[in-house]
Amino acid sequence: MIADINLPIVFAGLMALSVIVYAILDGYDLGVGILLPLSNDKQADQMIASIGPFWDANETWLVLAVGLLLIAFPSAHNVILKALYIPTAIMLVGLILRGVAFDFRAKVAQVNKHHWNRIFKLGSCIASTSQGYMLGSFVMGFEDSVSAYVFATISAIGVTCAYALIGSTWLILKTSDELQLEAIKWAKLAGKVSFLGILAVCIVNPLINQFVFERWTSPPFAYFMAIVPFACFVLLYLGNLVLKQLPLEGDSGCWLPFLITVVVYVFCFCGLTFSFYPYVVPGKLTIWQAASAPESLGFILYGAVIVIPCILAYTVFSYRVFWGKAQALRYY
Repeated sequence: MIADINLPIVFAGLMALSVIVYAILDGYDLGVGILLPLSNDKQADQMIASIGPFWDANETWLVLAVGLLLIAFPSAHNVILKALYIPTAIMLVGLILRGVAFDFRAKVAQVNKHHWNRIFKLGSCIASTSQGYMLGSFVMGFEDSVSAYVFATISAIGVTCAYALIGSTWLILKTSDELQLEAIKWAKLAGKVSFLGILAVCIVNPLINQFVFERWTSPPFAYFMAIVPFACFVLLYLGNLVLKQLPLEGDSGCWLPFLITVVVYVFCFCGLTFSFYPYVVPGKLTIWQAASAPESLGFILYGAVIVIPCILAYTVFSYRVFWGKAQALRYY
């Protein structure tokens, strides 16, 4: 049996897994929504078809992350949700708009479909910017200051661009012909903006947070933290070189930009995690201070051991079934 002192670490790891998987999976379908064209219904249908089998299930990981936060770290859940109540409510509005628009665009007359395309795009932008704002507020330790609001706003823009990047690389993977060429252009632009966003975070984060500064400059974490931004910049540079070569004959290599972007996401998330560990609320609550009683965590772990592998298995199965290029959009 896992020692009581290690249970908070286990649940922190499970929550971290849920967050990064959500950021990647729901990130690309939010990115597709952000990029959705409003003047080309044919391309919009292709883009919706590329995420149709996956987008709803992708949000399962968000529910899992919030659920783990609530049951494993209830005091942290109270602090975080209290500080982020408004942006969380706005994010939910955006996700609801996406869900409604996705269904209604399939049921209205063709001439009215573009209205629901606008709502789907709006919902995607609202959800993305809300998540970015919440991330910025978390990094700032939920400060109530002008600088904190400015940083959170910049973070909202940065996360939206990061979602647009992974969304465009997903379209490169799942589409072809004219739309794929458009996606390559979008990926080039989003990649450059994301590069600037990562650079800004690397500069600002240690300057505004003494704990982060010490973590980034003190061995052994300093060695790892030096690798993270370097790896991200190299990967983004290589990704840009790959994009300049696409499309290749036989559409070979169309998967490479998406894979590179996923690895960049993982590196950025690892950098963020190691910057604040062991705090679950920066500067206020560690995972041990915020954790539920060991008896509760031990009981909950049995459920997590069953549920999380099931979700992973379903996710892998669904992507295996719908692998390959997106087919023409059909409703039955």
